[in-house]
Amino acid sequence: MPPWIPRLLVLLVVTVLVILALLYAVRVLAGFIGALVVALFVSFALEPAVNWLAARGWKRSLATLLVLTASVAVVGVVIGTVIPLLIQQVQSLIRSIPAWLEEVNPFLERWFGFSFSGDSALSQSQDLLGMLTSWGADLAGNVMGMAGDALGALLQLLTVVLFSYYFVAQGPQLRRVLLSFFRPSRQQEILRTWDVAVDKTGGYLYSRLLLAVISAVFTFLMLTILRLPSALPLAIWVGVISQFIPTVGTYLAALIPLVLALIDSPVKALALLIFFVVYQQVENYLLAPRITSQTMDMHPAVAFGSVIAGTALFGAIGAFLAIPGAAILQAVVWTSVSRYEVVGDRFANRVAASRADSFVRRAASWVRRRRR
Repeated sequence: MPPWIPRLLVLLVVTVLVILALLYAVRVLAGFIGALVVALFVSFALEPAVNWLAARGWKRSLATLLVLTASVAVVGVVIGTVIPLLIQQVQSLIRSIPAWLEEVNPFLERWFGFSFSGDSALSQSQDLLGMLTSWGADLAGNVMGMAGDALGALLQLLTVVLFSYYFVAQGPQLRRVLLSFFRPSRQQEILRTWDVAVDKTGGYLYSRLLLAVISAVFTFLMLTILRLPSALPLAIWVGVISQFIPTVGTYLAALIPLVLALIDSPVKALALLIFFVVYQQVENYLLAPRITSQTMDMHPAVAFGSVIAGTALFGAIGAFLAIPGAAILQAVVWTSVSRYEVVGDRFANRVAASRADSFVRRAASWVRRRRR
């Protein structure tokens, strides 16, 4: 037997054992690794604000603490305001189904020749309320399980918050340590990619946040004018969902206010529907292009596909990280890959020719005006 065969067998066995050990460690530490990844993305989103404060004389650790505390407070206010509202409105919606059907039945009989049974709707709504009540009782009864889940979620949240703080507060030191493992020519490329990822991710999220605030303000004004209940929580719901869920977020956000308005008055529902349609056009063609012109604006199809892919791969965490991850990938690709002029494309040539003709016409018009 050649002497190299035993060494090869030993190397193969050691390699397999190392791979199995790594897979086991990843499986055991999956929650911790996921929390680190979330913390890294959160640090990307918070670092532009911290850098802005640090450039104006703030101590970096204090600026990080302020920005992180404000972010956690905003998220807590949104969740604490919207979730109880949703539960309350779902219950009131179920209770109002029989009365609503009594108002709708005359129109259904007159226009379509059929109607819904009020007794059947009442019994079904009572059954649905009973199911919701029993489901809540089962959750409340499993106190130990809920306490364990709450403790695990709290530990995950504390891990994300703690590592996000360290990633941002000591970001320059962390980058220097990581760059020290690469040669100088490679360090410049890695540092440029890191800076682009931070700037574009933070810019994208901040632009979405600004659009969410604008949408919430106008929605609150419209709901107040229509005298609909719970105007502030509904406005926050519309602003957050419409901006941070791609493509279908606008329709999901508008659904609950429209249903509540329809229960109150069909005229109010129609007015609110017209408002959402008009505002969406104003946002798409006036607000969003100007706000996102200096940030990474993402095509809706890319954003929606990234959310689907992230959810399929990593569940809820993947859905949360999908859009920032796609923004980072898109930023890296656009800044690292060389692009060239398209040749041999008839459509592109026609577009270029039409643009050139338009430029020539504008130049000739300007010359004629100058002569006059």
